[in-house]
Amino acid sequence: MDDALTLAQAAADEIAALTGVDKHDVALVLGSGWGPAAEALGTPRLEIPTTEIPGFHAAAVAGHAGSVASVEVGGRNMLLFRGRTHLYEGHGADAVAHPVRTAAAAGCTTVVLTNGCGGLRPEWTPGTPVLISDHINLTGQSALTGATFVDVTDLYSPRLRALCRELDPTLDEGVYVQFAGPQYETPAEIRMVAAIGGDLVGMSTTIEAVAARHAGLEVLGLSLVTNQAAGMSGEPLNHDEVLEAGRTAATRMGELLARIVPRL
Repeated sequence: MDDALTLAQAAADEIAALTGVDKHDVALVLGSGWGPAAEALGTPRLEIPTTEIPGFHAAAVAGHAGSVASVEVGGRNMLLFRGRTHLYEGHGADAVAHPVRTAAAAGCTTVVLTNGCGGLRPEWTPGTPVLISDHINLTGQSALTGATFVDVTDLYSPRLRALCRELDPTLDEGVYVQFAGPQYETPAEIRMVAAIGGDLVGMSTTIEAVAARHAGLEVLGLSLVTNQAAGMSGEPLNHDEVLEAGRTAATRMGELLARIVPRL
């Protein structure tokens, strides 16, 4: 893990050199379907392909742009990660955690992790944003190694969730469950998720969230329900509907993020 932290510092140093910003305050990781929401945050002072920054990999999924941008939002310097590395890409858990570790090395104290996911509650129609209150990691993987014991009792910040509900009282909360992917879950797996207390299901976020807490970041998790989970609607799942749900909800999500960031 020491090598991973050294690589994150190298990435942060490169970002500072390229952007001319010595310290960033907040990081935002955009998941599937969230790309259009970033437009409401303002024009980046600079956007860098991730392949030009140490430790990052080229985007491997449609809808993930594969870049890092520096944006000023309400007087705060934000690092905006368009896209992420998923565990199923085969680069390992350290690669998944690299953006949040880079954010911490760049000076950020808060990270907002977003994702597109399946929803288990029938009232959550595609395009519904949901605050992550807790998670269950079913990947069997972690970016932490050795005797690295981290308290994750309140991993998803109660303070930040309360702030979000203050700004948008209609926001629901739910427990996010991560599978390794890349295949979508079976109906039987979704029944298992419901039985163990899950409300949302996807292929990202939990490994990043734990690594972010270990790095000292306050974590806000925000899911965008892009489809009903497998077996609930009777329709097959596909990635195109994930992206379409993101486009449909882009205005609301962008406005919400633009209001939240200055208060983080």
